[in-house]
Amino acid sequence: MKVTNRLSRRALTVGLSASALIAGAATLPGAAFAADYPTKPIELIVPYAAGGGTDLVARAFADAAKKHLPQPIGVVNKTGGGGAVGLTEIMAARPDGYKIGMGTVEITLLPHMGVARFTVDDFTPIARLNAEPSAITVKADAPWKTFEEFLDNAKANPGKVRIGNSGTGAIWHLAAEALADRTGTTFNHVPFDGANPAVTSLLGGHIEAVSVSPAEVSSQLAAGQLRMLAVMADQRQKAFPDVPTLKEKGIDLSVATWRGIVVPKKTPAAVVETLRTASKAAAEDQSFRDQLAKMNLTWAYADGPEFGQVMQKDNAFFKGMMTKLGMAK
Repeated sequence: MKVTNRLSRRALTVGLSASALIAGAATLPGAAFAADYPTKPIELIVPYAAGGGTDLVARAFADAAKKHLPQPIGVVNKTGGGGAVGLTEIMAARPDGYKIGMGTVEITLLPHMGVARFTVDDFTPIARLNAEPSAITVKADAPWKTFEEFLDNAKANPGKVRIGNSGTGAIWHLAAEALADRTGTTFNHVPFDGANPAVTSLLGGHIEAVSVSPAEVSSQLAAGQLRMLAVMADQRQKAFPDVPTLKEKGIDLSVATWRGIVVPKKTPAAVVETLRTASKAAAEDQSFRDQLAKMNLTWAYADGPEFGQVMQKDNAFFKGMMTKLGMAK
């Protein structure tokens, strides 16, 4: 009888311990809430100013995602440091899926300059949504009608032609630096907190050109305020068929950005899967594709794993390019 009671008490103790472990596991990050995530609105951090390409993609995505998530996504712009401020906030966010980010190619650039404390491995890719090349654009009344005339003037006046970009170390800065390197030209690179402020400065006559994407100047081109001289792409852009590529001008240079949804690396797998599923549905939603087309932005969806491969490939590529340009630290 004593033996039986002792065994019963032992069994009871083991059973209670197991129950405690199960209950404890349910309180671990990602375990309890993952099944019904999301239960409150999601914040989508955009590392650049409102009105630029990254912001436009983010807002179109947030709108399309309403049909595929039980909670809304709110877009918040966190600018500064060529994207470093916003991207750092995304990296450092609590990994619960309630603060996600619009990741850009700067994730693979800024760390090599020593201006960011994150690396490409600090983010979990959810979905790539868009990709755009750089383009050289000037005012419509500028004295240069062709890219050759613009370049000849820059070579004749070293350091005097000001090219605006979306921030020091950002992709459009790198694009202009790479152009200078390939052509033996010296430009004056002027940083802004996003493409939109750079374009505004160009319209005001404070700089001579911008190296932002075609989509980010499309409305001003349509209004006859700006003139695009060349794109840094392998092929001409469908929305701008009359604009030549640099390769057509004998300059072998293609520089582009990508934009997509990323989360902190320790985000629970269940939350990541929920976001991947919703992002795929939103990206493939015709309303999202139509909105991008309306803004002359290129749809370039890629699921998380494929997006991750692109990020790793670009990280290696840009590290090499920035080292060559003397921009790497």
